[in-house]
Amino acid sequence: MSSPATCSSCRRCFKGETGLLNHYRQTRVAKCRNNLAKIPTLRRPIVRENSEDTHEDQQPEMDVDSDREIPHSISDDESEDEDDENPGWEPPLGDQQPEGAAAAGPEPEVEQQRRENPPAAPEERFTQRPYITKFGGLAGVPLERMESPAFEKYQEMLSDNGNLWAPFSSKMDWEIAQWAKLRGSTSTAFSDLLGIQGVTEALGLSYSNSRELNDIIDQSIPTGRPIFERHEIVIGGEAFDVYFRPIIECIRELFGDPEFAPDLIFAPERQYADADKTVRLFHDLHTGKWWWETQKNLERRRPGATIVPVIVSTDKTQVTVFRNKSAYPVYLTIGNIPKEIRRKPSRQGFVLIGYLPTARLEHIKVAAARRRALANLYHACMRKIFAPLRKAGLDGIEMATGAGAIHRCHPIFAIFSGDYPEQMLVCACKSGDCPTCVIERTQLGDYLDGVYEPRDLAAVLAALAKAEGDATEFTRACAEAGIKPIHKPFWEDLPFVNIFLSITPDILHQLYQGVVKHVISWIKTAYGPVEIDARCRRLPPNHNTRLFIKGISTLSRISGMEHSQICRILLGLIVDLPLPGGGSPARLIRAVRAILDFLYHSQYPIHSSETVARLKQFLKRFHDNKSIFVDLGIRENFNIPKLHNISHYPFFVQFFGSFDNCNTETTERLHIDLAKDAYRATNRKDEYLQMTLWLERKEKIVRHAKFVRWRCAGSPAPAATISWSPPNFLQHRHLQMTKFPSAYGVKLDVLTTKYGASFFREAFARFVVGFKDPRLSSAQIEAATEDFFLPFQSVSAYHKIKFWNEDPFGRPDTSDALDVVHVKPGYLNRQNRIVGGRFDTVLVNISDGQHFGVTGYRVGQVRVVFTLSDRVLDSIFTDKNMERPPRYLAYVEWFSKFPRTPDSNHGMYKISRPADRIASIIPVSDIRRTVQLFPQFGPVAPREWTSQNVLELCNKFYVNPWSDRHCYVTVY
Repeated sequence: MSSPATCSSCRRCFKGETGLLNHYRQTRVAKCRNNLAKIPTLRRPIVRENSEDTHEDQQPEMDVDSDREIPHSISDDESEDEDDENPGWEPPLGDQQPEGAAAAGPEPEVEQQRRENPPAAPEERFTQRPYITKFGGLAGVPLERMESPAFEKYQEMLSDNGNLWAPFSSKMDWEIAQWAKLRGSTSTAFSDLLGIQGVTEALGLSYSNSRELNDIIDQSIPTGRPIFERHEIVIGGEAFDVYFRPIIECIRELFGDPEFAPDLIFAPERQYADADKTVRLFHDLHTGKWWWETQKNLERRRPGATIVPVIVSTDKTQVTVFRNKSAYPVYLTIGNIPKEIRRKPSRQGFVLIGYLPTARLEHIKVAAARRRALANLYHACMRKIFAPLRKAGLDGIEMATGAGAIHRCHPIFAIFSGDYPEQMLVCACKSGDCPTCVIERTQLGDYLDGVYEPRDLAAVLAALAKAEGDATEFTRACAEAGIKPIHKPFWEDLPFVNIFLSITPDILHQLYQGVVKHVISWIKTAYGPVEIDARCRRLPPNHNTRLFIKGISTLSRISGMEHSQICRILLGLIVDLPLPGGGSPARLIRAVRAILDFLYHSQYPIHSSETVARLKQFLKRFHDNKSIFVDLGIRENFNIPKLHNISHYPFFVQFFGSFDNCNTETTERLHIDLAKDAYRATNRKDEYLQMTLWLERKEKIVRHAKFVRWRCAGSPAPAATISWSPPNFLQHRHLQMTKFPSAYGVKLDVLTTKYGASFFREAFARFVVGFKDPRLSSAQIEAATEDFFLPFQSVSAYHKIKFWNEDPFGRPDTSDALDVVHVKPGYLNRQNRIVGGRFDTVLVNISDGQHFGVTGYRVGQVRVVFTLSDRVLDSIFTDKNMERPPRYLAYVEWFSKFPRTPDSNHGMYKISRPADRIASIIPVSDIRRTVQLFPQFGPVAPREWTSQNVLELCNKFYVNPWSDRHCYVTVY
């Protein structure tokens, strides 16, 4: 039996040295954790999962004098008691423990204290100012000399002669040109408009048709982003045209954009949620481990480097509905620009750097040879585009920010964002494999607790080095390395690049169009389409959810947005639906809930080591319950590559930050502006030459518009658009009511018959008495209302409430979430058809409700939103010094209170409507947000229920936490 061991700091006893070692590694108390490095007998290497932290000795040591830089994986083998400014220091994750050691359980009194004072939600940490550890040294420090700011250099190139609108003659001249290029119709239509006699003269324009306007843009507006060049790529004796821009100049333009200058990030840092630095935060690229490790490797070679992480995405897209015409754009951005800017197309944080050939090579009849030729063509074009990064990444180049500060920048390929076929094409892996790790296809459906062997980059590079030798030997070497025999992949010679760790998660294609798509299909197979569609038609409406009136079984070619909408109601369709044959649906419910939790958590814009641990828990819960689909005969196995790929999500959160750094939703949106619209602007002949010219002119106008705004604002220094400030969610919601009421003079009897406000008189009396004297008890208020006289017989009603909830994580420069409450009785439309009324359910702050959780809140159905005239208020509140109630009031019918905890299987709160309905008058400002209720249908949905009457006929409900991401964070 092992002898007891005692912690020298907290004096707690443990069973043996193993328990003490585990305490030192697991505790969040800094003084205890530091003992791990102080006691020689306990100073052992921490065993970590390969998917999260790979020791440096698992890869060859980098030779700083070699031409090829082999990047290190995430390393944590440095001593934990080193100074924070040491670039090699990395704190252990809170949930790690040595292999084979059991976690030391809390003492009874500690466990009791945890039950009485449960820990705060991990999301609450995101609303607090983080504790930051800078990389230190000269990393990201600018050079001593400066350049003129970008706008001033632009002004020098522009012959304005004091004209604010130069090269245009007037403000109208400029604004019409801006409209024509950014918002207008075709060039021919614009020329026809200006060709109308007298239009040009009446408007005072300096151009009379599209051709003259194009001449002004081409000759008089300085060039910003570089122009496209046409190059010829020869593959297999056949020549292909590829249009692209010089990549270094594109990066220079993004780095030097004056609108980004105040927000640019130049060096990595570690952010923590607590002062002890045990809970690490991950969001922007500079908070992840990739930038820190790459900076550390680069500082060994040349101190004072500013890394420019290059983020690339390629994706073929259709540009016509018919004729199957496609384009193959390549998009680029840099990680120095915060993701809040990058993800907004209007901020121009991405640049189109090229169009790849879309040839099908149909003359090659052998399918395998054709696929290989297409892959070689892709990599040859990309290698031509990315060739300048090899020298620039190693030696660095000088770049100036928009404010004029000069940095020695090292552009390094960091992230490739694309769907699964693009990922396999880029990393030269075979379809059906994982692009990140080496795993047998028969094990793709297994949960291996995150232990995956990453692909051996050194072995892959050794195999690719044989490309110039014997073809058979080259093919055999590539097969042994697990890749296709691609001749010189474009990433082969790029410094500090491990392409298998650059293939990042993709929420859109891997989750929505992958895992979620499969789960929905399995559910429809398990239950059949009839009952599922019947329940879809009977869900109550909500602003944030879509009603599938025809069901979901008949949908075809479902988009990612439609899958997102289905996810918001999916669990409500099956929560109380028994399986065919009478089997228990508990495992199926838990599996679906786990996938939904994983989906919503993975989309968090900020993560911590705690939410990363949650991701693992949700994934494990799904794998623990997925066997239900095998038992039902729906699946034989789960060897699906996209299902396996999500197992890497916890690793990539820590490596690159949150997934809105790399999600393809942004680049999918860019297809509209930079591919589809560009193609429609051509005459379909030699289209790429016209597309690139159209795009260059549009970018010139956008850049000149920024300059004009700067001139008109008095040439100010650029100000930061992103700054942290403590959020104050509940007090700073933006409430918007219509200027005038929707209905004037609504009689009280009409409120009862059409609005359903049966107890309006009694509720208003209680509200007035309680408002005048908040100290009264309920019994005293009831007694006082007996003699209350209602001084009005009608009210002015509003049929809609609009309000914007601030970002749930308190992030700056983030759009607020629009929410709308509908409170409208039934009516006859223009076709004399009866349209049913709609009275939405909301979450009301009844006491001291906080930003997270349902404590202090209650669900109510809004029946009337009204306001009272000043004359009525004067008659009620005769004392002029007495406080008046808010202008907008609401009549609400209450549901039962929230239970202490949600259901353990489906994770939703159950509430009910009392048989004797309870109603109150409340200020509209007490309404937190809308909330959707799932009816408790029972084994079969009653056919008399409809979407319009289900809230009246049903008595028991589940509160839907998945109606939108804001609801999931704040209500769940």
